[in-house]
Parts: sequence; structure tokens; C-alpha cells
Amino acid sequence: MRENLEVLLTQVGGDAYSHSIQYVDHHLSHASSAFYPSPFEKAAILTIDGVGEYATTTYSLGERNLVSIQSELTFPHSVGLLYSAFTYYLGFRVNSDEYKVMGLAPYGKPRNIDQIENEMISWLDDGSFALNPEYFGTFGGDEMITERFLKVFDEPKRRPESKLTQAHCDIAASVQAITEKAVLRLASHIAEVSGNRNLCLAGGVALNCVANGKLLRSGIFDQIWIQPAAGDAGGALGAALYTYFSSSEAEQRICGTDKMSGAFLGPSYKPRQIKSFLKENSYPFTTFDSRNELNEEVCRLLVEEKVVGWFTGRMEFGPRALGHRSIIADPRSPRMQTLLNLKIKYRESFRPFAPSVLEEHVGEFFELEGKSPYMLIVADVVRDRRLSVSENTENQLWSERLKVPRSDIPAVTHVDYSARVHTVNKDVNPEFYDLLECFFWATGYPVLVNTSFNVRDEPIVCSPQDAYRCFMRTEMDVLVLEEIILLKEEQPLFIN
Repeated sequence: MRENLEVLLTQVGGDAYSHSIQYVDHHLSHASSAFYPSPFEKAAILTIDGVGEYATTTYSLGERNLVSIQSELTFPHSVGLLYSAFTYYLGFRVNSDEYKVMGLAPYGKPRNIDQIENEMISWLDDGSFALNPEYFGTFGGDEMITERFLKVFDEPKRRPESKLTQAHCDIAASVQAITEKAVLRLASHIAEVSGNRNLCLAGGVALNCVANGKLLRSGIFDQIWIQPAAGDAGGALGAALYTYFSSSEAEQRICGTDKMSGAFLGPSYKPRQIKSFLKENSYPFTTFDSRNELNEEVCRLLVEEKVVGWFTGRMEFGPRALGHRSIIADPRSPRMQTLLNLKIKYRESFRPFAPSVLEEHVGEFFELEGKSPYMLIVADVVRDRRLSVSENTENQLWSERLKVPRSDIPAVTHVDYSARVHTVNKDVNPEFYDLLECFFWATGYPVLVNTSFNVRDEPIVCSPQDAYRCFMRTEMDVLVLEEIILLKEEQPLFIN
């Protein structure tokens, strides 16, 4: 691999290219991305994904400037590939839509666990597992699954975009349960052999926030830190960090703080740049002299059930919108979840939305002790805020159950009373914190719906131009660009 890189760079740069190249293995990059930015001086590290080189899962140790892999599980035994196989079977895109399976799972019951465990996966004494290759096309076939896989279930492979049945929900619930079991078993073994009470996580499976929540509540480790860009994007960060900290010139790593600092590592745009773009195109806007005045106006619009595109500061690094490139709304609205899915995001109706909550108020709404700054932990809504649901409702089809409010913040409460929580800290994310605080003063609720500023199959917006285009192509009502507000009703006809 290193030799191929050197040849390629020589071809691109000519004979003048003379820099040294350090090749960092895929899972070592993941492990480094998890440990070096973490607040821990010493930690166990678990990386889980589909496959990188030949490894699919690794256990590493991190201490000060050193990260070292202790053991690994290799292809074809991969919980990431298992999850992707079911993603494919359920009619979603592999390496893209696994989170849809996670969102669908609470509508079902894990009725198929025995079938999966009896035929597809074996649990080993060291906390790991082995997959049966006879069921998976990833081991040499042209498709993700084989005919033998299809014979395990009563349902044929679902066609993309076709109707979802209760059986599909039950299968999603089953593979989610298997994944959670795999993560907990691996973590238990690592805790036992390492004797460490801190855990760092990375790899694509570390984006499974339901499994993360169960791992946190299990008490296997005292503290858990997850790289916000846990997938392969974070591997670039990890490779850079490993290369630096393993060099003789590296300074001693400072511990005790979260070095990702909210993951706001992307570009930002000055108000004069934004105004220049708007004026050049004759887009009507209103500028506010202070953030307080702007926040009060935004909160007034949110209370009127307006959907707001919120654009401020540096863009987030990773797959989650964390209050800099977000679409926000009032979580108290019973119609907001459906409205956002069908008229703003243009995506499947079953998909849940996340709450952003002031960090100091999280325990008043969610069964979560501590922080979740990167929206990577699922926790239940506290019982005092739940609404009673009749037994008849629970026996309805999934498509009917999703319409039933579950709490006094129904727009962010999933069908199983869970929520993918994002805690907001004043020092790390002051602009979004101030907006949440203003909404709290206005309504008594320090919570907002927060979803990524994009539509289905498009990346999160980066620039003001991206934001305006998304704003005009959807039924969003309001766009906030730093201290500027644009109302949809005032905009000219948009053709682009």
C-alpha cells in the first residue's frame, strides 16, 4: 500500500516530490481518532466497522501519546457487515442507510433473534463472534446475501421504496438486538482484560447510538467517549493524530478536556459575505442589531410552528448537525415529526428526530446522566413526561403507532419513548445555547427539534448558497444566516 502511494504521488508531483509517507492502518486510524481527542489519560479503545484492510473489530490501549492495538477480529467476521446485509435485505442502501434500520427497529419486536443466532452468528468465549459465510454474499458473491439467507425469513428481499410491513420492522428489531449484544459482549471482555474504566469508541458501528446508550447504562465502563466522526471520515483525523503523537517532535498530550471542542471544524462565513450574496441576487432579508433580538424573533416564529433553517459559525465535522447547520422546530408540536419528514426532509415517515437540550436541564427530560454533545447516545424520555398509550394502540400496525403522541415533546419522542439526545454547552456552542435558553424563557421548554440542514440524499449544507438553495427547495418557513433572517413568503420565485 505504501509503495503504491509513493508511485502515485511521484506521478502527480514529479521528481520534486520528496516527502516521507507514513501509512497508518485503517483500525489504528479509527482507534487514534477516538483516543487522542478524548479527555482520558488512559483508556481502552474499541473500534467496530464493516472491514478495513482485513480487520473488522479491534481492541486497543491508549495511554498519553501511545495507541497500540492489542487484538483484532478479521474478515469475514464483522458485525458491521452483518448489519449491512440486513440493511440490503430490508431494501435500503448499504454503507449509507444503516441508520434507517436503527430507526425502524423500535416499531418491531425482535422475533427473529433465534433464527439469526441459530444459523448466522456464533458467540465465542472471548466476547467475539463468528459469522456463517453461507448466508452472506459479501464473502465472494455478487450480492450482500445468499439464497440461504432468504430462506431463513418468510419475507422476500424488500424492493427499495416499497411498502414496509410489520415483519420488516421485526427483522430490523432483531438485527439491532444482535448488534447491541455484540457490542456489550465485546465491551465486557475488553473491560475484563484491560482493567480500565474508560472506553473510547470509533468505527461505523459506533454511530449506532442505541447500542451506545445501552453500553453507557450497562455500567461496564465508568466513562465512554465516542469520536463524533466515527465513520471513515474520522479515519483521516486519526491518521494525522497518530502520525503526530508517534513522532519524536510531539509534545506530551494534554488530558482532561474534549479536544474535538464540539466538532466545529468546518468553514464559517462572515456577515458581509452573506449580505453580499443576498444583495447580488436581490433576496429580501432583515438584519438584527443583536443576537438577543434575533433569538426572540426566531423563538416567536418557532412557537407559531414555523420550521427554521439555522446557519451559524463553523460547520460541524461528522454526520450529525449540532446546532451550526441545523433545521430546528418546536418539539411540543404533535404534527412536527410528520411535517418535517414529508415536507422538509422528503424522507420516510418512520424516521425520528433528535432533541437538542440545554446541558444542565437534560435530566428533567431524558434518562441520561452526563453529556451527549455529539448526538451519539439514545436515552428514554423521563416517565413524568410520557403520555399514556392504550394497549390497543400498541397492537396497531407500525404506520398507525407512529402517529400517536408519546410525551409532552412528541416531535422528538420515538415510538419506544426514546430520543437521540444532543446536550448543548454554553462554552462550546454559545449561539445555539442562547437560542435554546431564549426558547426556554418563552415556553418553559429548554428543548428544540434538531435535524441536519439538508434534504434526503444530499450532504449537509456548508455555504450560505447551499443553505438558501435548500431553504427554497423545501417547505421550510424561515432561514437564519448568522444575524440575518429570511422569510419564505418574501422571497422571489426560485428557479435553480
